[in-house]
Amino acid sequence: MENLEEVLAKHKLSKADYDHIKEILGREPNIVEIGIFSAMWSEHCSYKSSKYYLKGFPTKAPWVIQGPGENAGVIDIGGGMAAVFKMESHNHPSFIEPYQGAATGVGGILRDIFTMGARPVANLNAIRFAHIEGDDETAKLHRHLLNGVVEGIAGYGNCIGVPTIGGEVAFEECYAGNNLVNAFSLGLAKNDEIFYANASGEGNPVIYVGSKTGRDGLGGAVMSSDSFEEGQEDQRPTVQVGDPFTEKLLMEACLELFKHDYIVGIQDMGAAGLTSSAFEMPKDGAGMKMYLDKVPAREEGMTPYDFMLSESQERMLICAKKGYEDKVIEIFRKWELDAEVIGEVTNTGRMELFWHGEKCADIPIAPVSEESPELVRPVAKPKYIDEIKNINLDKDISNQEAFETLIKDAEVLDKSYVYNQYDSMVQTNTTEHPGSLDSSVIRVKENGKFLGMSTNCNARFCYINPKLGGAEAVMKSGRDVAAKGLKPLAITDCLNFGNPEKPETMWQFKEATDGIKEACKELNTPVVSGNVSLYNETSDENIFPTPEIATVGVGDKVRSSKFTKEGNLLYIIGETKSEFGGSLYLKKLYNKIAGVHPEVDFDKEVKLWKLLESENIESAKTVGVGGIAIALYKEACVSNKGCEVNVKVDDKKDIFSETISRAIVEIAPENAGKFEEEAKNSGIYVEKIGKVGGNQIKINDVEFGLEEAKNIYFNRFRNIMKNDVEGLI
Repeated sequence: MENLEEVLAKHKLSKADYDHIKEILGREPNIVEIGIFSAMWSEHCSYKSSKYYLKGFPTKAPWVIQGPGENAGVIDIGGGMAAVFKMESHNHPSFIEPYQGAATGVGGILRDIFTMGARPVANLNAIRFAHIEGDDETAKLHRHLLNGVVEGIAGYGNCIGVPTIGGEVAFEECYAGNNLVNAFSLGLAKNDEIFYANASGEGNPVIYVGSKTGRDGLGGAVMSSDSFEEGQEDQRPTVQVGDPFTEKLLMEACLELFKHDYIVGIQDMGAAGLTSSAFEMPKDGAGMKMYLDKVPAREEGMTPYDFMLSESQERMLICAKKGYEDKVIEIFRKWELDAEVIGEVTNTGRMELFWHGEKCADIPIAPVSEESPELVRPVAKPKYIDEIKNINLDKDISNQEAFETLIKDAEVLDKSYVYNQYDSMVQTNTTEHPGSLDSSVIRVKENGKFLGMSTNCNARFCYINPKLGGAEAVMKSGRDVAAKGLKPLAITDCLNFGNPEKPETMWQFKEATDGIKEACKELNTPVVSGNVSLYNETSDENIFPTPEIATVGVGDKVRSSKFTKEGNLLYIIGETKSEFGGSLYLKKLYNKIAGVHPEVDFDKEVKLWKLLESENIESAKTVGVGGIAIALYKEACVSNKGCEVNVKVDDKKDIFSETISRAIVEIAPENAGKFEEEAKNSGIYVEKIGKVGGNQIKINDVEFGLEEAKNIYFNRFRNIMKNDVEGLI
């Protein structure tokens, strides 16, 4: 092949990869075959740098129906119903083109859900940016990125009619050149009516359905498996373009199809498009023939390479039962979608591609996945880890000054500017909507249950100690669900890290996954699905390790995370220590991200979750970023009720400590005795700290008016986004 080095560099393949491909094929590959191997062996599709560390994840429990390996994970939620859910990243596309990058991220995760036979009923998102306040270039860029991402998420989710019910918005300077967009979706199905990616049965037809194929997104999987460099951000041709109205039609057509016994399996065309879906479906030695000139096209002059590598959206590949192809096609054409038989299942174990009668690729299927590179890359503990351990909080800062500083931080403020753009009430099942604090909740009409879901990761914790930070992400997302009175059952993850070619990045990845494994095992919340996003790096600057975790839990009742009644008593569950490593206090008042990670104690966490099941609790709010003071501040603002609290602490500033495994609970006076008896038997520290009421927020030596607090909490973020300097409080 001419210009081999240039071709391999373009496709992010090494000379060793090329030699391996020749060994598999027994000959030189052509350009179509190189494109296929490039996509399937990309970091994005093959997990070549990460799969070594993913093998030990706990994935089984009596309620797990399907763990990792399919389009999404599935758990039993009672009454014959299942929850189908997954989280994925769309980081690189959302930096290049924020609206379409975020929109197609939502579209892709929705297809993962309804491909399994489930109707999507709830979306979350976790999005991260650099600072957005001020007139400097970074602030301007990230206001633009945030606006574009939110508009993309809203535009797609709202049009398709799936509520976006919550999520997370965070800010760190490490995301300046590489913002993060992680999309989560959950669907419902009967637990005995789950569909899988499968192509088997010689002679069964392979049917293409959905939108026509264009050149948009060409090479997207390979682009997402590389770092950004200054001046290379303009890669719009690699970003997919979404059409939510077509996706709505595709979803309804698929759900109608699933009512009939017409198909063997179905797979969406996500990363690497037709290539990944075609290679992932054949099972047990099956092969496939595809006739690429039969693929519906929307552009002139497309080649086999274009058809196989395009990431045009809203497309599916179906293996139908022989003789039922006309019925399948009839359903999709009724919904005004393209539907064409483009191939059939064979018994050869090979992918044979034809173009106007001539074979243009012939690849054995199994080696493409089974022999994809598995890299055990070098690991090295970053030097900074030991350098940042010792911190000295020696400034004379009053708690009042600290409080008034922290409540103005973008991370703390209410994000109604964001979530008001989302339709959170469509389908009429949302009971705890965005802004309700802690986890979001929907009701399941089919079985009378409530489903809680929360996404969480403290990137500062993960920076100072990736292992404990990874564990705490699992603990916090589960804690948020438990605070609603629900039982956390399982997690999905989105593991966002920097350049895996750097030993320090792989050390962070190894440590974080070890922490996740340990936490999931101890808390009995197995991993049922997930995604890895590497190369989140620009000009040699890695993001902080950001292993985003989403927990799903179920229960018969749901409680609030805001104060419910004046005069009710407040208790803190869990002891408070002077733990400021990775804290917002340290970041805002000392301009440092450093220190020792707060203690992780799984036994305390389990006992906390157990006590949060108490029927005597009126409301519960987890303690996280900013400590007790910020948790109470948020509760007071959201409930429009003040509080008067006095917490026992060793040092006055400990009201801002970020000790983990804590929650603030509200108890009616008449139930105080019963709750205190439960607390006594729980084996975890519990302290009465005050009561709900008044028009002030009083926390130890801090006092702040409720009206002014609400004004800051609800309005400041919007004014930052509008760059309204005069309106900033």
